[in-house]
Amino acid sequence: MNCTTDSDRTATGGAVVLLSGGLDSATVLAIARKQGYICHAITFDYGQRHRIELAAARRVAADLCAASHRSIRMDLGPLLDVGDLAQMESAVGGSALLGPLAVPKDRDQAQMTGVIPVTYVPARNTIFLAYALALAEVIGSSHIFIGANAVDYSGYPDCRPQYLSAFEDMANLATKAAVSGRKLTLHAPLIDWPKIRIIEEGLKLGVDYGLTHSCYDPDADGRCCRRCDACLLRQRAFAQLGMTDPLWTVPTTGTAGCQESSPSDRSTS
Repeated sequence: MNCTTDSDRTATGGAVVLLSGGLDSATVLAIARKQGYICHAITFDYGQRHRIELAAARRVAADLCAASHRSIRMDLGPLLDVGDLAQMESAVGGSALLGPLAVPKDRDQAQMTGVIPVTYVPARNTIFLAYALALAEVIGSSHIFIGANAVDYSGYPDCRPQYLSAFEDMANLATKAAVSGRKLTLHAPLIDWPKIRIIEEGLKLGVDYGLTHSCYDPDADGRCCRRCDACLLRQRAFAQLGMTDPLWTVPTTGTAGCQESSPSDRSTS
């Protein structure tokens, strides 16, 4: 994508965009740009097992012309540690994205939406949105964009419209900017979109999905497992569009979104 100057975007102003490096957040960044916002991307390194998404976020931010890109390091492991592995499966704190629990594989749509899976990270979106809220206030922005989706999702409670509405209400009670009259709007443009529509819109806006990474359980070389919920949801959507997921066509050595990040890719941007 050719990045134009942001001088013509001052009327719309800035927006903070949560950018994981995945398909949904990349699409949201493109949508925010299309709507005229100067986009300030924010990514979180929270000890996730799929840390190669951090490199994907860097690629996407550059390709989709983010005005800035911050990578926030935090360690949720000690906070959510529940001790003995035998207790972890039934504990609130256990998450397969942060510990040794197995990532669910080969599930159909009914299984994905039946119960909240072990890939759920307690309060993750609340933590991320709190950081985004603070950044928005600092840079003088009244807009936050998030790629939450309540259609093709794995049952996460913090991806529901009710949650996002409640967070926006809280945000407008919590900051000096809001109580001084600059109300915040939390944008979730994908909230009721099926994955097919998300991909179609992203392609129209020039999103290169080969730069993204969605897999929850990549191998040591960064190759997608092709069996976790995240892999299957996007693969099925591409197939329904008569396309092949670009991450499923990479050579065995790995490229783009399925390649292990180098040490430099893991540094704070």
